Amino acid sequence: MTTTKISVPLLDLKLQYETLRAEVEPMLHEICDSQYFALGPKVVELENEISAYVGARRAIGCASGSDALLLALMALDVKPGDEVICPSFTFFATAGAIRRIGAVPVWADIDPVTYNITADTIAEVAKNCTRLKAIMPVHLYGQTVDMDSVLETASSLGVPVIEDAAQAIGSRDATGAMAGSRGTIGCFSFYPTKNLGGFGDGGMITTNDDALADRMTKLRVHGGERRYYHSEVGINSRLDALQAGVLLIKLQYLEKWHASRAKNAKLYNDIFGAAGSIGLVTPQPPTVPARHIWNQYILRVKDGKRDELRDHLTDQGIGSDIYYPVPLHMQECFADLGGLPMPETERAALETVALPIFPELETEQVEHVANTIVSFLK
Repeated sequence: MTTTKISVPLLDLKLQYETLRAEVEPMLHEICDSQYFALGPKVVELENEISAYVGARRAIGCASGSDALLLALMALDVKPGDEVICPSFTFFATAGAIRRIGAVPVWADIDPVTYNITADTIAEVAKNCTRLKAIMPVHLYGQTVDMDSVLETASSLGVPVIEDAAQAIGSRDATGAMAGSRGTIGCFSFYPTKNLGGFGDGGMITTNDDALADRMTKLRVHGGERRYYHSEVGINSRLDALQAGVLLIKLQYLEKWHASRAKNAKLYNDIFGAAGSIGLVTPQPPTVPARHIWNQYILRVKDGKRDELRDHLTDQGIGSDIYYPVPLHMQECFADLGGLPMPETERAALETVALPIFPELETEQVEHVANTIVSFLK
């Protein structure tokens, strides 16, 4: 008797769309009939909903998460030659936005458990800064940095905090506050692979500072408060109404999707925990009221077996990925920057692998992925 191989993709957005098709398609027709595509009422509605969800006074839609970071830096008057502390273990856009305006990314190493930068690693690299203008922590994989200590350190250094919350909408810190609600500015991405993803690029900026919000609202439309009148040079970074409409529908399901991801993560942890010592380090949810939203489920594989395991998963029809194989301080375009050694960052790049975690996964699929890994490592 032959058995059917269980296929488990890293992500399958088609499954999510099938559950939303009946709501999304009429909305798309509505926007097409209105011919109001850039900014407009749908974007304002989404800004209000995200502001309420995150718990920030203001929210400003923009064209991408990358632009959200760029607009935040521009609004805080970060200039060429200024320094911004950020992790090297993150997506390129974090440091790319800093370098794009001529500022200097200053790399901070990460905590080996959460993969986030810490107040201690920030303070260590800040000692060598002479033009420090901001700190940009990343809430990586859906778990927040220790905001209390990061904000305290930033205050002692006299600089603002830009929260890169691209992977963390709905995450909560140790106080129960949402990512993007406590820093000077929060930056979100709605790229399709995110927990709240659109039908393309899209971003959002949050802040409790009305003056900063007003400025970023102008900066996203070439620095003009009204058409053809420009008080400063901005960029073209409008959020499309089509994206806003899709996101307004998906936002209604976000908490349910968070819960499904957390359920899948717990099942992984239970199976790996029951397997005993097989050279794995599993991610653990933080203590309530903090919350991990599991944008990624990251497994650490010891003893140099990560790549061999990935090959085996591919052979078995199981998707996986590495976030991130080349830390930013090792990228060719940043070769001139130097900085302190990044041992934890480089170790994570060699040992971590992302497993399927999307909400629509069946229990059987999660069990198959976990048991395949356990069998291989045993």
